[in-house]
Amino acid sequence: LGIYLAALLGNGLIITAIVCDHHLHSPMYFFLLNLSLLDLGSISTTLPKAIGNSLWDTRAISFAGCAAQLFLFVLFMSAEFYLLTIMAYDRYIAICKPLHYGTLLGSRACVHMAAAAWGSIFFYAVLHTANTFSIPLCQGNAVDQFFCEIPQILKLSCSDGYLSEVGFIVVTACFSFGCFVFIVLSYVQILRAVLRIPSEQGRHKPFSTCLPHLAVVSLFLSTGIFAYLKPPSISSPSLDLLVSFLYSVMPPAVNPLIYSMRNVELKEALRKLMQWTLLHQQ
Repeated sequence: LGIYLAALLGNGLIITAIVCDHHLHSPMYFFLLNLSLLDLGSISTTLPKAIGNSLWDTRAISFAGCAAQLFLFVLFMSAEFYLLTIMAYDRYIAICKPLHYGTLLGSRACVHMAAAAWGSIFFYAVLHTANTFSIPLCQGNAVDQFFCEIPQILKLSCSDGYLSEVGFIVVTACFSFGCFVFIVLSYVQILRAVLRIPSEQGRHKPFSTCLPHLAVVSLFLSTGIFAYLKPPSISSPSLDLLVSFLYSVMPPAVNPLIYSMRNVELKEALRKLMQWTLLHQQ
């Protein structure tokens, strides 16, 4: 509950600050706004139900509720990873090709990129969910996880039909790894450009933001791929819970700190927002 409330507060403040401050109406903050919306959606898909079940001492979820949870989780988490890829490209253009920034990342291009990500991921989530729940399940109805996770549902299957879903997951993992390689290469180019900056202070800011970005993306991808592709021989309830927690709960909770709260312009916008709120309350 504490983690959920912290995620709501952090992402909610970022969304409010970006919407209310016209100085933040730029491509970078447009993508941050989308990231915060995705973080709110992904963490609200899993934790409230788990918290409610804990408070009422139950583990029940309806079939329709499980399907909806799986669809929304796949939608938000997949879109978040692809958005992180777009954000790495945004930072690469801003730092390595600043004179071309307005041309390559104008407002129309940003909207088109975000719309393409949302549209393709929505179609992907529909296919993923339909394919998962088309598999006959005969190993009981107990999903050994705090939310409806695809690997746990596949454990309940009783036919070779799950192989098509496994193939789907492998293709997705390869595509996600390709995005990760693109992110790493973008940050390598950024760091090479930063190292050419003569002043130590000028190098500190990009280093202090790029390295945490890479750490969060690496944690997100590695734990997600491990959760979906690990062999059954090393599976255990405690390990499954830890890995799922790391890729489903931690990124939405820490993204406001990593991507935004270290940003001077955003902190200034939040300060003005707080002052305006206190002034109107008085």
